[in-house]
Amino acid sequence: MRVREWDPRSATAEEIRALVATLNAVLAVDVPEDPPWQDDMVREYLAETMPGERRISWVAEEEPGVEGDSRLLGHVSVLLLGDIGVLEVFVHPEARRRGLGRKLVAVAARRVYLEGFSSIGVEVIGGTSATAFFEALGFEREYVETRSVLTLSTVDWLALGEMARGIASGYRIEFHPGGPPEALIEAYAKAKLEQQDADEPDLDLRPSSSDPQRLRDSLSCLHARGLKPYIVLAIHERSGAVAGLTEVVVPAQHPVRADQYDTIVTRDHRGYGVDRAIKARMLFELRSAEPGLREVQTWNAQHNESMLKVNAELGFQADRDWYEYGADVAQLVTRLESEV
Repeated sequence: MRVREWDPRSATAEEIRALVATLNAVLAVDVPEDPPWQDDMVREYLAETMPGERRISWVAEEEPGVEGDSRLLGHVSVLLLGDIGVLEVFVHPEARRRGLGRKLVAVAARRVYLEGFSSIGVEVIGGTSATAFFEALGFEREYVETRSVLTLSTVDWLALGEMARGIASGYRIEFHPGGPPEALIEAYAKAKLEQQDADEPDLDLRPSSSDPQRLRDSLSCLHARGLKPYIVLAIHERSGAVAGLTEVVVPAQHPVRADQYDTIVTRDHRGYGVDRAIKARMLFELRSAEPGLREVQTWNAQHNESMLKVNAELGFQADRDWYEYGADVAQLVTRLESEV
């Protein structure tokens, strides 16, 4: 088999379809409860990045046969952001235990090292062989989240309506498909900055945008990647402040399952039912805006008991832990090259 650097911008449609087919083979084995990916905007999903960030990708293929065709067996990419390189890697189940995963990680880690980065991180789904794989390479577990999934067909909409209305007087709830309006960008970013300052440190593999211009760039990047954002805000009417916000993104690549992004209630507005109201309102809006949507998935730190409680009241069911692993790049490269 061969590994070659691969640019989704110039890849053929056949290569994109082959990558999706391999990814779906991985999902069917590792997380069979997850929906398969579609070909829609996969090229854009892989190619578009935020300003100042870069993604470099490689594919692993069988050696071409007599007719010149080959099969895609694996893929690795590294997103260079801030001071860390973030890995994403998958290997077709039929090609596992042949050293291909190590080869892909070695290629990516070497590039991260040559680019001058000192750290490398990866997000790993609990209950899969990836946990043992990365631990064997010397990655250390840095952070744990629990994923929960809400199946919309099981929602008690009457109870949800009570939650949506259960907010104290003095607040106004607004729905904004596509992102917050320009007039609220500054207040929106301020709310996100407060949450960022309060969060416990992790590897920041999916950083939240809390600077107004970066927030604008983030929204543009989401749209370019085929990720449709929906925002619900709680506005404190007397001050005009963003008291709370919740974000859901519906990916073109798996439009039957949406991803919950940030849900934030600022410090001065906690205890007034804002969190339940905005998340309940979001579900009502999604039912109308995305009639093909079947599920919403969210991730929460295990210590975040208040949000876990809200999610449970909405009907979310915990299904898997997700781990963030990190490693020193120089040590990882040395370890992998010594095994060759």
